[in-house]
Amino acid sequence: MTATGTTSEASGGNTGQKRVAVLVSGGGSNLQALIDECAKPDSPARIVLVLSNNADAYGLQRAAKAGIATAVVNHRDFQDRPSFEQAIMAELDARNVDIVCLAGFMRVLTPGFVGNWHDRMLNIHPSLLPAYKGLHTHERALEDGMTEHGCSVHLVRPALDDGPLLIQAKVPVLPDDDADSLAARVLVQEHRIYPAALRLLAAGAITVDGELALVDGRPGPMIWTETD
Repeated sequence: MTATGTTSEASGGNTGQKRVAVLVSGGGSNLQALIDECAKPDSPARIVLVLSNNADAYGLQRAAKAGIATAVVNHRDFQDRPSFEQAIMAELDARNVDIVCLAGFMRVLTPGFVGNWHDRMLNIHPSLLPAYKGLHTHERALEDGMTEHGCSVHLVRPALDDGPLLIQAKVPVLPDDDADSLAARVLVQEHRIYPAALRLLAAGAITVDGELALVDGRPGPMIWTETD
């Protein structure tokens, strides 16, 4: 069963803008970065829906404050993953969504669902992929004695944290870093590169050759640093 709460969509928006849905499960700080980006007058993207599997997700409040429609599809209301995803697809189809952004959406998606959004679904991950797929990336980087860490935005594929890389931001690991301090500095970069990647995709600046993303015709990923 689908539970849906909807606010009115933010007014305005150019007819040529890509319609974006953001899927969240929690606080949604990356969602806020995307909201701020899409509020710019020259944005090629407009967020038309924020959807969560968690009715208490703070990301829904962020969306409501921005006048963006919201929906809750609680995975616990469904007996299997395909039926859960079918309900999500119904919400996306109802909003004529062009691009999906995952922003801390803590549910594994099936290959069938991901295939529906081939080269139209973005995710951000707190590591320099392909290193440290999965959870606890900062702790693992510190345990391995890495001198450099960061984050990646990629097009989504069925395999975990896999797909053509669009942008990566590199962050030096400082001698006194712990997981929290490193995570905080990486998060600053996440808030920079995720909006930039969405802008590129919505503007038609991303093409895919096999499993390689071309960013403005050049092989990805773009590499950013803290000082860029």
